[in-house]
Amino acid sequence: MTALDTRTQTTVPGGRDDDRMVRRHRLGRPNWPLTILLAVASLTVLVPLYVTVAMAFKTSAQSVDGNALSLPAPFNPTSFVEAWQITRFPVSFSVSVGVAALTVVATLLLSSFASYAIVRNWHRRFFRFSFVYLLAAMFLPFPVIALPQIKLTAQLGLDNPIGVGLLHAMFQLSFSVLLYSAYLRSIPVELEESARIDGASTWQIFWRIILPLLAPMNATVGIFAFLASWNDFMLPSLITADPTMQTLPVVQNIFQSKFGTNYNVAFASYLMAMAPTIIVYLFAQRWVISGVTQGAVKN
Repeated sequence: MTALDTRTQTTVPGGRDDDRMVRRHRLGRPNWPLTILLAVASLTVLVPLYVTVAMAFKTSAQSVDGNALSLPAPFNPTSFVEAWQITRFPVSFSVSVGVAALTVVATLLLSSFASYAIVRNWHRRFFRFSFVYLLAAMFLPFPVIALPQIKLTAQLGLDNPIGVGLLHAMFQLSFSVLLYSAYLRSIPVELEESARIDGASTWQIFWRIILPLLAPMNATVGIFAFLASWNDFMLPSLITADPTMQTLPVVQNIFQSKFGTNYNVAFASYLMAMAPTIIVYLFAQRWVISGVTQGAVKN
């Protein structure tokens, strides 16, 4: 076949090249219905966020004028100073950070250990039963076991932020094991077999081979655990006996009930509490998406 024949064949209408050009054209066109739907959905997040920021910088008189969408005039940053003092923000913020850090570390360690043992011993009935047992715990609502948890933590001396962090990790275990198990199934077993031939133990294989490969899923599980722990209200309010050692959501509830009409100070406190979660998610969202998608497909 000559070069002329080749060029003629590739430009025949209905050929493979035409199909590729049509697909590229379709991919290049925007999907307007989906774009409009996503824009409307984003407003459900952006509008409340705008109201929170605007209300936080208003004066007390502006915050009760009934126009939440108006811009603050004059600009009033003193609401943050009042919220800082009334809520004892440094103390409650430190408690929330400590509880969230304990939750993240405990969740990552326990979930990765349990998932690795379950996936690599799936042929054994005990490990399959353990996986089903953990998944069944996801359907158990917290109010059903709230009273036993309160009594148990009080008897063990864990009615404090440490007990709250440990319970947060326990409640995150089921969902985290589900994510880790799906991701571990995409890791080839041949990597572990090669290391075992070289004399590596199971512990060395996990720490030196498996754990580094779990980096995207570690970020995903860590973000979910952090957000769940940071935003939780019910568990700290029920478990922590000392009111001065409460987390930010509980402190803000006390603040709101005590100063219900001081909306600008309340919204300033909400904004200070929201800032860490927004910053963490903005920096880690690409790892969250990559961890979920990579665990969905087996290599």
